[in-house]
Amino acid sequence: MALNDDLPVTLPRVLIVSRRRVRKNKFVDFVGEYHLDLIVAYGAVPVIVPRVRGVHNLLDGYEPIHGVLLCEGEDIDPSLYEDGTSSVSLEEEEEIRRVHASDTAIDKEKDSIELKLANLCLERNIPYLGICRGSQVLNVVSGGTLYKDIGTELTAKLPENQRVVHVDYDNYDGHRHPVKVMENTPFQSWFQDSLEEERMEILVNSYHHQGVKRLAQRFGPMAFAPDGLIEGFYDPNAYYNPDEGRFLIGLQFHPERMRRPYSEEFDYPGCSTIYQEFVRAVTVYQKKVLHSSTPLPKQLKLNKEVENRRRSIAALSLQQENRLKQMGATVRNGSHYIEKMGLNRGRGELGRKVMGQISVEHLSDLMSFYDMMGQICSQVLGRKLDESHC
Repeated sequence: MALNDDLPVTLPRVLIVSRRRVRKNKFVDFVGEYHLDLIVAYGAVPVIVPRVRGVHNLLDGYEPIHGVLLCEGEDIDPSLYEDGTSSVSLEEEEEIRRVHASDTAIDKEKDSIELKLANLCLERNIPYLGICRGSQVLNVVSGGTLYKDIGTELTAKLPENQRVVHVDYDNYDGHRHPVKVMENTPFQSWFQDSLEEERMEILVNSYHHQGVKRLAQRFGPMAFAPDGLIEGFYDPNAYYNPDEGRFLIGLQFHPERMRRPYSEEFDYPGCSTIYQEFVRAVTVYQKKVLHSSTPLPKQLKLNKEVENRRRSIAALSLQQENRLKQMGATVRNGSHYIEKMGLNRGRGELGRKVMGQISVEHLSDLMSFYDMMGQICSQVLGRKLDESHC
């Protein structure tokens, strides 16, 4: 039966990982209602992934995944991004934990779930929107680093007139600071009607004591705070095009909470536009998956298949090496063989980079084709080696 373009089998699904808190001596998982309201308002289904032990091993049960929104939460485990450049002393770390007690508790289970989802989005080009902690997760999983504490590592080293308050516990929802918007970026397109041509600035809210320190190489900045902190970034290599299902964005501020006092009205129309464009990309991505000629494999199953294939290739390589020795291969030929295997590994790394630019449909077709060809090659190679040995 042909699929009806106007009637998807399921509504587009956006995964959102919950945040864990203690309430009445019991753990409670939650997601901010503004995120859920906006996802629903624009026609997608929010699917909450609870922060429960072991869920990171069960993410294939949440398929199909058409989009991922990662938002608030505690600090990311520093061991996941530290590069040896942090100058924070033990005394300063104690003070940071005292001042930001609600955020500095490390939640390794949440880290595991969200890092795995972020990796999945990068591998499949699944639309991804990272808000606050979600932007930090995206940067870390892509090879970037974070300030363990902005106040200690950045603010304290700046002149008074360049300092920015990034969290104000006494004026939590009302606090704003300016950001400079970069031209020809998605950020500019969202807030175009609110920008003055000469200033290119808007005011954003701020609830964080950490942020991007070194931006991952694949990303480009979209907005900066006056102290130089990156407030938004994206992948400029064609990874932002909602009409083609492409959306890979990190925002340090919370557009969903930028509301006027005692009102549900946004500070700027662009705040809701971000979610609208995200859901549009999610919807297009879903249709691409539905109409793909080859079913998209589940990620965890695919990982096991790849690992099994890697082991069989390693075993085959060892078998080849032993047979070369049995056949009286010279040391020079053996060296050439080893060099060739090293070259193949290099080609493999290059291949992974190239594959990252290919669409889901083409990757699925290529995987099926090369899986079949790999099996044929293994059979023929084994037979030829057996014949040579005889």
